[in-house]
Amino acid sequence: MFLGKIQQIKEALASKRRVLVAFSGGVDSSVLAALALEALGDNALAVTINMHSLPAGELQRAKDVAREIGIKHKVVDFDEFNVPGFVENSPDRCYHCKQSVLETLFRVADEGGYEVVIEGTNITETRGHRPGMQAVEEMADRIMSPFLQFAVTKDEIRQMAEYRGMSIAFKPSSPCLASRIPYGKKITVEIIARVRSAEEYLSSMGFTQFRVRYHGDVARIEVKPSDLPAVLQRKDDIVNELKRLGFHYVALDLEGFRSGSLDEVISR
Repeated sequence: MFLGKIQQIKEALASKRRVLVAFSGGVDSSVLAALALEALGDNALAVTINMHSLPAGELQRAKDVAREIGIKHKVVDFDEFNVPGFVENSPDRCYHCKQSVLETLFRVADEGGYEVVIEGTNITETRGHRPGMQAVEEMADRIMSPFLQFAVTKDEIRQMAEYRGMSIAFKPSSPCLASRIPYGKKITVEIIARVRSAEEYLSSMGFTQFRVRYHGDVARIEVKPSDLPAVLQRKDDIVNELKRLGFHYVALDLEGFRSGSLDEVISR
């Protein structure tokens, strides 16, 4: 079934003259970039937004994946701390940030003569607390969302990537580091840097799907339930490193990893 959707997406993209792909290097945007390249060749450009809250290694990974795909790639620096509403970190923080990111992409598109911005929200991501979706909907006249248009699920996107032999087919999602900070707690460059360093350390230990949630003096670690024993086996190393980074206490969340766990407090 996903093969038919691939053809539908390519035909929709081919109807455009030149497109700019919002490109994070994750599986969603990477599949879109590959399809855009097939449909439009050099008339497709992948653009990565480089900002403070990008998780460690994600920018280099985006560069590597763009090179793997063969699409033209541009990196644009962006300071989310200048976005009204970002630092204050209300539950609609993602709306303000997404709006500003899209406006930045529109400027790049206008400068380069690209008629539309392509973004990779899929049908699975329309559930739950998604304020960033409002920004996409408000700018629908400048944006194309093929995975929504053709009702493509996250699982189908991974199937598309695997079918095409893409290295990121099973790459876990890696949202911005601001999502590790509880709503209402002001976001600072220092907090973002501390969380990034903590997650980079866990990644260096071989963990692949996890979060370090910031609760002031406390770091709350979420890992897959199957990884809980491994964390406990290496708890001394983890505690020592996270305390060195500035945390006073290190807690292991027994519920395990779950995407958007900080949204749980606003859904009660």
